[in-house]
Amino acid sequence: MGKATGFIEIQRKKHPTRPVAERLRDWREVYLPYPEPALKDQAARCMDCGIPFCHNGCPLGNLIPDWNDLVYRDRWRAAIDRLHATNNFPEFTGRLCPAPCEGACVLGINNDPVTIKAVEVSIIDRAFEEGWVTAQPPETRTGRRIAVVGSGPAGLAAAAQLNRAGHTVTVFERDDRIGGLLRYGIPEFKLEKRFLDRRLNLMAQEGVVFQVNANIGVNIPVEELRAQFDAIVLAGGSTRPRDLPVPGRELSGIHFAMEYLTLQNRRSEGEDIRDDRFITARNRHVIIIGGGDTGADCLGTAHRQGAASVRQLELLPQPPDSRPDGNPWPLWPIVFRVSPAHEEGGERLYAIATQKFTGDQRGRVTALHAAQVEMVTSNGRLEFRAMPGTEVEMPADLVLLAMGFVGPETSGMLAKLGVKMTDRGTVWRDERWMTSVPGVFAAGDMQRGQSLIVWAIAEGRSAARGADEYLMGRSSLPAPLP
Repeated sequence: MGKATGFIEIQRKKHPTRPVAERLRDWREVYLPYPEPALKDQAARCMDCGIPFCHNGCPLGNLIPDWNDLVYRDRWRAAIDRLHATNNFPEFTGRLCPAPCEGACVLGINNDPVTIKAVEVSIIDRAFEEGWVTAQPPETRTGRRIAVVGSGPAGLAAAAQLNRAGHTVTVFERDDRIGGLLRYGIPEFKLEKRFLDRRLNLMAQEGVVFQVNANIGVNIPVEELRAQFDAIVLAGGSTRPRDLPVPGRELSGIHFAMEYLTLQNRRSEGEDIRDDRFITARNRHVIIIGGGDTGADCLGTAHRQGAASVRQLELLPQPPDSRPDGNPWPLWPIVFRVSPAHEEGGERLYAIATQKFTGDQRGRVTALHAAQVEMVTSNGRLEFRAMPGTEVEMPADLVLLAMGFVGPETSGMLAKLGVKMTDRGTVWRDERWMTSVPGVFAAGDMQRGQSLIVWAIAEGRSAARGADEYLMGRSSLPAPLP
């Protein structure tokens, strides 16, 4: 623990951000560096709680009280060692994770939890600035070759761990750049790609090989992969978006969120994308369907592109400001949240369902028709029923579907490998993280379903342990998740 009475004397402070008017003019990161004296105060709020439930709240099992105490005591070099002991990429989680650790913080029972996420990202940023994070290639190689399919957070974590164990690791990515969702799904204002490239350069120096434009099962045969590698880790993610089958869905101007975000991210990378291919919100009335993180990413992007108006629709009712009775600590708090994108403007509408789209003579969407809904239970199942008299029509020049993902793509690689699938449409795996095909492992959203970046990294680490043990008979890598 840091200061014994810190949680009594010091109040939680939000991570400082750039002014809205300033940040809407560019694509740079929203957050500012946390001033060191104030950050040490925030770390001092970490209690001597006996049982640190933040460990359980964090899928990585991060040693949070340890590095809070070390920051408070100005021992930053030791803090990054403790942070890297459980997390390969704190610069990613410190920016993108919704911080389930904070939801499980013991202080959060009757007070504001510790600003764990702000401390985490400050540690890793300080470590890079000081030159403490350097390439650490393994001293010896095992002679075993492992293929990792997918270069998102799960694939990168698996690759980093397997390389650390001395295996020769090649990461295959079907896109033209490494990073998966981190590269093309997360807007620049949430994760500047220089942070991603910095870590990828380190991994390459450590011996990890990256191969782009490599679509396994399409332009690289599955048989070739199996013949050339001793084990395979599948970490391709959950990439099939959930659609909205209502009248008018075929109109132009209605896009999946990832189509929209990917094009903007490519432009931010410097690509020259023709205007007739680009999806822009400039001077348009934008409606985002889906109230989660992807919807908020679309919201912030639309603001920066100069939308005329932005509405974000959510099927569920608005969450309460504090925990409801059925949502006790240390469960993830289902409460009303305001992200930086929401601070920038737009209207949020809850308990509303889209009924149809209408368009003009050119076949382009011009309006969204919706109604308020109520949740009812019918035959033991939750349903959303439209409330008569609540129908509304909203102008819509651009509609973005951000309703999540239904699972991995099952054609191509998965079909040709012949891996067993679950009833949920995800890849089945056993307690060793191996699929039904010997020597083939699965991690991240591909086997879990759509989830958080911190789960992806944790599962990549776990699958790496399973693959290492399969090849070597034992493993010194950290024990996997259950």
